[in-house]
Amino acid sequence: MWDYPRPPRVERCTAELVILLGGEVVARTSSGWRVLETSHPPTYYLPRSAFAAGSLRAADGASWCEWKGQAAYLDIVGGTAVAPRAGWTYPEPAAGYEVLVDAIAVMPGAMDRCTVDGEVVRAQDGGFYGGWITSSVVGPFKGGPGTRGW
Repeated sequence: MWDYPRPPRVERCTAELVILLGGEVVARTSSGWRVLETSHPPTYYLPRSAFAAGSLRAADGASWCEWKGQAAYLDIVGGTAVAPRAGWTYPEPAAGYEVLVDAIAVMPGAMDRCTVDGEVVRAQDGGFYGGWITSSVVGPFKGGPGTRGW
């Protein structure tokens, strides 16, 4: 991932992406995107249509990405579990990131489990970044102690 680009690159992803929360599958797709950025594990985005009915709820707040624009936050709901502000989307993404309109990323550490082609992912450290760490990516990754200035 140290050879990932800056600014980030968006790639089509045909791997099966599955998200579980509250003991339920809240999303599943083989038609997502992954964003690759220097010093980060991939962040996966799933089409809104991949999410189960009722699993997405608008949440307060916004943040700004220098590349993708303004993000809006979502609560993710599965069974009786609610993961507050654990999902985000770019309603009007910046130029070059238009494919992410109506796509949702989630914080894997806030879910019961996220998988890529059946492999359980490890969440990127730090609580702000949404990278999905699989055996195919090697760190160190931004987000852990001492990495703020990377």
